[in-house]
Amino acid sequence: MRILLTGASGFFGGVFCRELAHEHEITGLWRSRPVRQPGVRARQLDLADGRALAALLKGERFDAVVHAAALSSPNQCQQEPARSRRVNVEATTLLSELCAEANHGRGLPLAFTSTDLVFDGAGSLYAEDAPTSPVSLYGEHKVLAEQAVLSRHPEGGLVCRLPLLYGRSEPGAACFLDGFLACARRGEPLRLFKDEFRSPANAVDVARGLVLLLERKARGIMHLGGPERLSRLDFGQRLKTALDAQGLGPCLRIEPARQADAPMAAPRPRDVSLASSRARALGFAPATVAQALPGVLQPENSPAGQAPAQS
Repeated sequence: MRILLTGASGFFGGVFCRELAHEHEITGLWRSRPVRQPGVRARQLDLADGRALAALLKGERFDAVVHAAALSSPNQCQQEPARSRRVNVEATTLLSELCAEANHGRGLPLAFTSTDLVFDGAGSLYAEDAPTSPVSLYGEHKVLAEQAVLSRHPEGGLVCRLPLLYGRSEPGAACFLDGFLACARRGEPLRLFKDEFRSPANAVDVARGLVLLLERKARGIMHLGGPERLSRLDFGQRLKTALDAQGLGPCLRIEPARQADAPMAAPRPRDVSLASSRARALGFAPATVAQALPGVLQPENSPAGQAPAQS
């Protein structure tokens, strides 16, 4: 499959390239941080440059576009609303229109990575057709971007709502797990919310699941959540178990906390766990946290360092 990937220098983009470049032809777009992934054709391009983006889609052959570029920090979006709208909404709208017009009007499949934060957290295990009601500007802008994909490219638009992702990161593109491990190395206590629930998933499984959906010609809205509804505290306890079993570093000290203990710029929903029945019906089968963490925590050059494909 010939895939054009935006946001190739981000955390998810890095995992996507590392895991799939030996199986697919990936052209990875970056704006400010170069992509240096073996087997990936890296190109610098600002998604706000419609002329350059149109020329790329017209001049090269792709089977699908995966749009992972985003301003993904809810706090940053809350503090920089104009930038958030430009990156998260306007760029997605433009790309949706160009993909709909590509191939002489026949269209080009577009998979857009959205978020579980489109929900308000008052419920639990949200289905794909559950009403959206975001509490943060980031969530609001992702909803607007979803609407743009589905309305501007109805024949080829795929909205993939992603959960809290973890995995082995690339330099300069960390995920929350890196912060947890840094605390463990420093011997500092890790204070984790016991009242915030997500459906965490290994980014490798989600990357493979997204490609699976493209291969199955999925359209509309799909959830790619992990198989468990876990609090941040639950995740930390599973991490501690994995670290203790592998003897990797000092003992991780975990302290329960509540969302109210850490005020932030962006409001945080209480429970945005996802039900992912549509994707599961097509073969998406992500690992549990306990199953995935041992592979994630192994050194990169170890044979066990590659988490098994579960999608």
